[in-house]
Amino acid sequence: MSKPLKQIHLAAHFPGVNNTTVWSDPRAGSHIEFSSFVHFAQTAERAKFDFLFLAEGLRLREQGGQIYDLDVVGRPDTFTVLAALAAVTDRLGLAGTINSTFNEPYEVARQFASLDHLSGGRSAWNVVTSWDAFTGENFRRGGFLPQEERYSRAEEFLATANELFDSWHGDEIVADQETGIFLRDAEPGSFAHTGKHFDIRGQFDVPRSPQGRPVIFQAGDSDEGREFAASSADAIFSRYATLKEGQAFYTDVKNRLAKYGRRPDQLLILPAATFVLGDTDQEAAELAREVRRQQVSGATAIKHLEFVWNRDLSAYDPEGPLPDVDPVVSEEHIARGRAQVRMYRDPVAVARQWRQLAEANKWSIRDLVVNTGNRQTFVGSPATVAQTIDDFVQADVSDGFILVPHLTPGGLDPFADQVVPLLQERGVFRTEYEGTTLRHHLGLTPADSLRGEQRAAS
Repeated sequence: MSKPLKQIHLAAHFPGVNNTTVWSDPRAGSHIEFSSFVHFAQTAERAKFDFLFLAEGLRLREQGGQIYDLDVVGRPDTFTVLAALAAVTDRLGLAGTINSTFNEPYEVARQFASLDHLSGGRSAWNVVTSWDAFTGENFRRGGFLPQEERYSRAEEFLATANELFDSWHGDEIVADQETGIFLRDAEPGSFAHTGKHFDIRGQFDVPRSPQGRPVIFQAGDSDEGREFAASSADAIFSRYATLKEGQAFYTDVKNRLAKYGRRPDQLLILPAATFVLGDTDQEAAELAREVRRQQVSGATAIKHLEFVWNRDLSAYDPEGPLPDVDPVVSEEHIARGRAQVRMYRDPVAVARQWRQLAEANKWSIRDLVVNTGNRQTFVGSPATVAQTIDDFVQADVSDGFILVPHLTPGGLDPFADQVVPLLQERGVFRTEYEGTTLRHHLGLTPADSLRGEQRAAS
């Protein structure tokens, strides 16, 4: 008996805080003006995507004490943008990244419950932690939490927020005009939470929203992050979009669910994915090389090398050879607050490996960064890309993909117009929305059922 075809989940990540974005392209527009967000969101909704996703930046990136403006700089407030987009979309899910290290449960729960009301049940929360004091300096408490503490806080933060969401059952408001009775319960939204990180009590002031709780996303790849997702999230963002690595991640995370009494279909795995389309596979490959060189200018290549070397390399020619000096190994890093600082834990070994690659391939500094950095995930004709995405999902690399175009705001249009119809023809992607909430789009358990399961378990 053949395995039934999995339905593919597709989402769109608004590009802005990353070096995927090619802001120097003449076709690129603003990443802050509302018209860009509207165009992007309405394209995703036209293509029947599950949701739009916004990343978060709580501090401008710096390098060597200077603002790192080679990436697009800045990010408007997540809730403001998503609330505005709720008014110009009807079915598209609205997912935002909100930090659990520098916020408070009551505040965040109130904002997401409000967004869920405004959007008719389309809100989603990507729960993240912050690992560095660099970001913490922007907040009055300053500093940072060590890894074991930040995940402990995140787990209690989410549990507390769920208590607030569930403090309203949904039947408290009577609003009987004849009797004059508005509330059935004299103390709706009552809550009390005492724990290691939070000690709060009172009444939550937003009635139960259409979804009950927002859809919960998680983006950590560490063992702690995978466990957090397995225990509490509805979806996890994976960094693995290749066949072998993707399957390994998929199997590992799905296998963790049983210990929390959860089924494999209760957690979706969604890697980020970039794409370049052409009329033919060869044309797409040529365009992909051009895009990659646009993403890695000479200045970007030097800055990227500084992540590893931890020293000023501005005197080096990006079209010349790699530095013959070794990296500076120090807790004080030229690119503090960037994820790359954690990626290159043995910079001397990385430098040695890169020199060997550059020498063997006769690569300049820029060539090296172009060829060792992130490549486009899907490159080819629309037919090739549609088949590859379908093949990957059916092979349990993922349950779908979060697409990150390199142009703002029109970069998603070619995928919507050329690839989505082919996926629909294959019978693996919807032709119309069947429900109104994001939980329905994603095939997730209704929040009221989750609340019942948790009460039974306790």
